[in-house]
Amino acid sequence: MEEDDGDPFEPVNRFIFGFNEIFLDWVLGPITELYTEFVPEPVREGIGNLLDNINAPVVLANDLLQAEGARALETTGRFVINSVFGVVGIFDVADSWGIPKHEEDFGQTLGVWGVDEMFYVVLPLFGPSSPRDAVGRFLVDDYLDPIGLWLDNTDREKISWSLTGIGALDEYAGVQDKLDEIKETSIDYYAAIRSLYRQKRESDIRNGNAVVIPDLDEGL
Repeated sequence: MEEDDGDPFEPVNRFIFGFNEIFLDWVLGPITELYTEFVPEPVREGIGNLLDNINAPVVLANDLLQAEGARALETTGRFVINSVFGVVGIFDVADSWGIPKHEEDFGQTLGVWGVDEMFYVVLPLFGPSSPRDAVGRFLVDDYLDPIGLWLDNTDREKISWSLTGIGALDEYAGVQDKLDEIKETSIDYYAAIRSLYRQKRESDIRNGNAVVIPDLDEGL
């Protein structure tokens, strides 16, 4: 255990972490296995690309809030190119043209401007987080998403929830093997995930090379 782990609610967090593991083992895990078995990899890749393209306005807004003009231009370019030439984003044409994707959210924006995470917290179903990142995810980013706002304001919440569910399924399918590997090789799986989550968030905030671990803060 870290000498100063910034985890004052560890007993509660461990309980929620255990609940999330049960959900993964008994619900999301089996569904994900069916998804990866019966949905071809090119189709899964297309789904992931489409979801990334839909999220581009959120990334762009946070690029601008971080005063990252060059990255904002990249995000705009990717959105236009993939929407026009990539069949609304199903194909990541922009990446093949030398414009790689990057992720931004309001939790990262707060971190860029010096806001500390405060403390570690595990959210039911959504997994590792912090007050800073939770505020960004649940109170701000949704209002930076014009597509999501349009769906909610036109009584299309079912589509919005479906996109959220598909996103969680597709994301977990991409990290399930890595999570299993971490679980098998860690003395304390909870502490390992806590440490890896923080490393990744720090890397994200600094626009550095992402740690080769799953994007645990986008939800389980």
